[in-house]
Amino acid sequence: MERIYFDYAATAPMLPEAIRAYAETASAGPANPSSLHSFGREARSHLTAARDALARMLVCRADELAFTGGGTESDNAALYGAAWAQRRRDGARKRIVTTAVEHHAVLNACRKLEAEGFGLTLLPVDGEGKVSAADARAAIGSDTAVVSVMTGNNETGTLQPVAEIGRIAREAGAVMHTDAVQAFGYEPLELDKLPVDLLSLSAHKVGGPQGVGALFIRQGTPFEPTQRGGSQERNRRAGTENVAGIAAFAKAAELAVSGRAARRERAEAVRAALIAQLTEQIGSEAFRINGSSDPAGRLPHILSVGFDGVSNETMLMNLDLAGVAASGGSACTSGSLQPSHVLKAMGLSDPFCRSTVRFSFGMGNDTAEAQKTAKIIATIIGRLRIR
Repeated sequence: MERIYFDYAATAPMLPEAIRAYAETASAGPANPSSLHSFGREARSHLTAARDALARMLVCRADELAFTGGGTESDNAALYGAAWAQRRRDGARKRIVTTAVEHHAVLNACRKLEAEGFGLTLLPVDGEGKVSAADARAAIGSDTAVVSVMTGNNETGTLQPVAEIGRIAREAGAVMHTDAVQAFGYEPLELDKLPVDLLSLSAHKVGGPQGVGALFIRQGTPFEPTQRGGSQERNRRAGTENVAGIAAFAKAAELAVSGRAARRERAEAVRAALIAQLTEQIGSEAFRINGSSDPAGRLPHILSVGFDGVSNETMLMNLDLAGVAASGGSACTSGSLQPSHVLKAMGLSDPFCRSTVRFSFGMGNDTAEAQKTAKIIATIIGRLRIR
């Protein structure tokens, strides 16, 4: 049976070039970059090359990048590290401002900070999942320690006004963080222009290995390390670096950024083909697309669709049996019985939230797969309605 993978937002298949970079680096010999002997110096050269490459892509200083164990660690380190440092500098800065649609790596970190005594403001979103900059301005003040707003949503693809909110945060003296995990490789992230102080990335969303990420920490940003140990990553993230994983991350990131236009074009084509074929097969009244209707207001590779009267659990199970991999929302909460917090924040009903499926695309997909998937969905819906 031919299998179709439409879950790139959960994880992208590791690219052959990244696998080769990993294997070449891992097979070069013992690789602890903190060691002073020749093996350590060689490992350090791989680390430096990867950091320099990412810095060129992000238009930042190489020493502003710290490698982490993934996107969740990057989000956690950004929030805890900046919040604690801000409070230490100025005891009055004890408020965190974020959005109701953030990834749980951000939301749960914010709730932990709230339990530690920080105030927490969750900004609402409109029916397309977008935050209002006016709401952000009203919430951000002299007591704000950290503002965290994701670049693009992992469930709906909706883009947020990060630059505008970043300028507001700077005016108020707050540290600005953005989770750019889903946006990297699809949206330009030029940190010499973008008014953010902290930015989180993950390797496996762009075809690198799982368990590797990066955190941009702008020079001068208040920050306390959350992981204690050695002096690695300029005392910002203790622990021996995953040198081979980082080399593979840099290679995958290089391909994602240099091929961004082609990635966007491919994703848009597959997305459009799936929507067109669904319309033809089941009718436009049988499904609803969640998120921004404006291509400029969303990521191209994520499509959130609600199917009237069909639970996403049933749909996903039947899709899987037919060889199609999709998701009910964030892969990190796929086992939860609760409806998506993102869709609920957008004002959608619980029954509709439980009928929503997320399809997400990558360079390994084509329009023929989209057309086949739509026909499979039509068959599933027809079979369920006969019952």
